[in-house]
Amino acid sequence: MSEVLVLKLGGTTLADQAHVLDEVATVARGRPVVLVHGGGKRITEWLERLGVPSRFEGGLRVTDQAALDVAAAVLRGVVNSELVSDLRDRGVDAVGLSGVDGGFMIAERVPGLGLVAHIVGVRRDFLDTLLVAGQVAVVAPLARDEQGIVCNVNADDAAAGIAAGLGARQLVLMTDVDGVRDAAGEKLAAMTADQAEKLIADGVIKGGMVPKIRAALQAVNWPGAEAVIADSADPHALTRALSDPTFGTRITRHERRASRQANEASAGPA
Repeated sequence: MSEVLVLKLGGTTLADQAHVLDEVATVARGRPVVLVHGGGKRITEWLERLGVPSRFEGGLRVTDQAALDVAAAVLRGVVNSELVSDLRDRGVDAVGLSGVDGGFMIAERVPGLGLVAHIVGVRRDFLDTLLVAGQVAVVAPLARDEQGIVCNVNADDAAAGIAAGLGARQLVLMTDVDGVRDAAGEKLAAMTADQAEKLIADGVIKGGMVPKIRAALQAVNWPGAEAVIADSADPHALTRALSDPTFGTRITRHERRASRQANEASAGPA
């Protein structure tokens, strides 16, 4: 299993995630890092400015050609460049790219969502070349589908596809909530695939959290792998996501003793 850390950041302003980038700079000194970013809020802002309507299905953006033009410009042209520049200011040897570059993200079209694709594989040799050279790959979630058409990709799905393709031990999905909650509203420190599927089926996990959970499950297909859904607002979000079993929600394919202990610790004394 690879020690590469795959981290997904949202598409908010740099000021909102500056503390996470500080932590990325520290982590990158000791292990390879792939940083995948979204851009949903900023894409929506630009779509509204240009009078292009937004529509979502199952927590995913429906993307026509007009929306894709805006998404590609914001993701690759604005957010990606800002993140690379900000990491380089922190002494990180970062390089920006999208899944279109080198065709390194292999994608298939998602039916019913327009120009939206799902990641089914990666060119590991392409990423390995960057990581072995000490580069932090900063990835915009765009990829070509099976017909060679450039498509939008959900950033969580892109991060999970990369983590799965690299055999990464840890995937961290930063978000604006403190984790996944059960039917009683209690935060789950740990959750297995079966538990996640039941919460989705029961309607407890819904909206934009569903594709996030589906992505996490894609990335934990082997023993020891974990995906962490964590609140990026915490001042030590990445450090805690990597080391604190009570922070966020850890998702694994099967229950582990550590997961049971994390849930017991987060629940507090009886």
